[in-house]
Amino acid sequence: MKYLINQLSKATEIPIGTIRFYEKSGLIAGEKDETIKSNNYTYYSEEVIEKLDFIKEAKSVGFTLAEIKDCMDAWFEDRLNTKDKIKLMDDKIAQIDAKIEEMQQLKEKLAYAKEVIRNGEC
Repeated sequence: MKYLINQLSKATEIPIGTIRFYEKSGLIAGEKDETIKSNNYTYYSEEVIEKLDFIKEAKSVGFTLAEIKDCMDAWFEDRLNTKDKIKLMDDKIAQIDAKIEEMQQLKEKLAYAKEVIRNGEC
């Protein structure tokens, strides 16, 4: 099935502007129907829905768009073997663990500051 951008937006719950940004960034690509000369519509395939779902998932766990693009290029073109895919995930997990540690330290500092304020020391 082929989708117009508004249909793609509804199917993926991603705003049209974001889809256009992803297309300009090279994360996804639509195609024109050269047999139809009366419009300039771009059509999107099921694979684009797969890619948009992947982008949403990857963003939700902390991947940047640059990392997502590199990963998708390798993943969808099957350039990564299983070992490399696992390494990519391990690297991202390590980054997330480091971010969790930073956030925990910040939380402890804020809790300390709150106690200082509560005790009238500030």
